[in-house]
Amino acid sequence: MKVAVIGAGWAGCAAAVEATRLGQQVTLFEAGRIAGGRARRVDGQWPDGTALPLDNGQHILIGAYSETLKLMGDLGLDAKTLLQRLPLTLQFPDGTGLAFPALPTPLDAFAGILRARGWSWRDKWSLLSAATRWQLAGFRCLPTLSVAQLCERLTPAVMATLIEPLCVAALNTPADRASGQVFLRVLRDALFSQSGGSNLLLPRTDLSALLPDAALAWLAQRGGDVRLGTRVQALSPAGTGWQVDGENFERVILACPPGEAARLVQATGLPCQRWIDQARALQFEAITTVYVSSPGTGLAQPMLALHASEPEAEAPAQFVFDRGQLGGPHGLLAFVVSASQGDNADVARRVLLQATRQLGLAAPQIVQTIVEKRATFACLPGLSRPAAQLAPGLLACGDYVEGPYPATLEGALRSGLEAARLAIE
Repeated sequence: MKVAVIGAGWAGCAAAVEATRLGQQVTLFEAGRIAGGRARRVDGQWPDGTALPLDNGQHILIGAYSETLKLMGDLGLDAKTLLQRLPLTLQFPDGTGLAFPALPTPLDAFAGILRARGWSWRDKWSLLSAATRWQLAGFRCLPTLSVAQLCERLTPAVMATLIEPLCVAALNTPADRASGQVFLRVLRDALFSQSGGSNLLLPRTDLSALLPDAALAWLAQRGGDVRLGTRVQALSPAGTGWQVDGENFERVILACPPGEAARLVQATGLPCQRWIDQARALQFEAITTVYVSSPGTGLAQPMLALHASEPEAEAPAQFVFDRGQLGGPHGLLAFVVSASQGDNADVARRVLLQATRQLGLAAPQIVQTIVEKRATFACLPGLSRPAAQLAPGLLACGDYVEGPYPATLEGALRSGLEAARLAIE
């Protein structure tokens, strides 16, 4: 069958590869010039104008991303070279925080909690008790609970130095608004399902090279038609199939952002109003990445947690990454502001102040500030997400599509694989 995949983000790349592997003839449409969607390479530059490849946001993977790692291998990529694997570490510049040892699951979690620096025994006991309760409950809770409500019996120290940064890193939604049930699912898969599942996998290359570029090359080698810089204007039913900008296809997979997918579906005149309403009702969170130059600087770890304050503007960043330790130029740091709000220039200025105060940088200089205004959907309690199946032969995929995970690369990729399989049933 001829299959159109609209969007070459991580979900679209996965869908196109899987459909091709299942014997279909795939055409992949992408509005941008670079594949990867919200996890892609951008053309940046140093203050003097020298070219500097950057990412449109700093992403991390974890060891539990089994489908991502499998697809990388299928595409001929060496994950051990492209990703730096570390035990889960959420440590601050002063050395306090949590660091898991290299032990089998769940011993690594329990040992990490017991050895956490800067926590009292009351702090540690509150987390161990909560983890035991969550495990006995099958990592399920009322769908209306927020992460803050789920964790209300934890001590303030554990909330501030573990739960809140972990929640904003995994769900990109503050703990007082984030879904407790989705948070528990992430904890179950990362901390208690498989040895190494909680490991941090930090990219040592740009995000397009991490998977999307290889997916496009794989498709081209197998006769796939990849059309970058091509925004689809119209989708319409055509007999038992579909027309995409006047071209006939038996199946269509919408792998574009939910607003764009809703636009295309609306124009078809199909009775899909509930799906359209759900897609358009999604709320979004921004992520700001502030790239900073500090020659001669090297952090104690490739990734450090930072003390983010309220209001956000006082110390907006929750994490900082040492790109020099991750295959990039030495002295280049990436500060990440999840659930970002406010004026971009002001956020960047305050990140510099935060870098000076918390890292002791002498004369940090902004290289580039990148804002993804719709980086992720807001993972709210009881959120109703659009389904994958819209109509016969018309499917949707992406991290926002109905599923157990928040807006992650693994969630997007799994959605793409599933859409491709559903398309040929």
